Amino acid sequence: MKRSTKRILTTHTGSLPRPDDLTQLVQGRDKGAQVAQAALDNRIRTAVSEVVRQQLESGIDVVNDGELSKIGYSTYVKDRLTGFDGEGKLFPVGDMMEYPTFAMRLLGERSIAEMNAPACTGPIKWKDKESVRKDIDNFKTALKGVKPQDTFLSAASPGVISLFLPNQYYPSHEAYLAALADAMKEEYRMIYKAGFVLQVDCPDLAMGRHMGQVSSIDEFRKRIALNVEALNAAVAGIPPDRMRLHLCWGNYEGPHHLDVPIADILDIVLTARPAGLSFEAANPRHEHEWQAFKKFKKKLANKVLIPGVLDSCTNYIEHPELVAERLVKFAKIAGKENVIAGTDCGFETFAGFTTVDPQITWAKFRAMAEGARLASEQLW
Repeated sequence: MKRSTKRILTTHTGSLPRPDDLTQLVQGRDKGAQVAQAALDNRIRTAVSEVVRQQLESGIDVVNDGELSKIGYSTYVKDRLTGFDGEGKLFPVGDMMEYPTFAMRLLGERSIAEMNAPACTGPIKWKDKESVRKDIDNFKTALKGVKPQDTFLSAASPGVISLFLPNQYYPSHEAYLAALADAMKEEYRMIYKAGFVLQVDCPDLAMGRHMGQVSSIDEFRKRIALNVEALNAAVAGIPPDRMRLHLCWGNYEGPHHLDVPIADILDIVLTARPAGLSFEAANPRHEHEWQAFKKFKKKLANKVLIPGVLDSCTNYIEHPELVAERLVKFAKIAGKENVIAGTDCGFETFAGFTTVDPQITWAKFRAMAEGARLASEQLW
């Protein structure tokens, strides 16, 4: 992961708006419809090339493939690993349960307490490493002829998989995590060996608190400590500076009044091996939490902070001066070379799920690039 000594770089969390025709193909495949594999592969390949170009034209320095081939950042693994042939219930999202009329407005007639998810009902092993190779090859093809400052590819962490895909097979959470870590380390290694920074998506370290898995903050801290331990085991062979971790409280518009404060979990999060830490810092529930990082200056010595300076749940286009203000705050804590401008979360974390209009997404990126320029002028 490159640190800049001349200016603040820009990046984002991972998922980007998919073209409408690709969304239909990816959703069709996920629902079991007959989709011509060659046509799907070709459309993914061209779409990745398009999205790399769009990132660079919008001022993004550290680019990725937009996660365009995946149905969702956490659930895509069900198609690559064995064992996910069952169906279970997602843990209810507590803040939405307290405001059911809003939840219905957001979700329609579906009850948020009745949302289903694939469940683990058998041993976890690889069945489709070729999909990982395709993602890597498509990204490499898209990068021909362009020179971004750096590149990354995302992969689900053991903890977030366990959050979204309920365990109905392994005897304990620890056993489930161990099996997931053992399997996912292959994907992590392949991304690293391909020359890309590995981003591990870990919303479980924050969002898991209000999804009802545990009842107290002490129990939640124990749970996420186990998740970090499993992650560290899975990435043990990868240098910390070739990894970044994304932390969030759920990429949805909602009350978020039950979100765990970052101050209650940051000490555990910072024990994770990845040097980069991407986190929400722009939305109105978490923007004030930049001050929590002041208590961890020593632990930040070998970290790169990637604060979200764009809210991924609103169509407001942030003013560049506000972006700069947000970046300068973190630069004064962690050092200007150790800050990269980022986004609160992805802009299409699940295929077809977009809150922000795609054209506005790219406008937000341009505002972020201008804000990073303004911050750099203040800091250098």
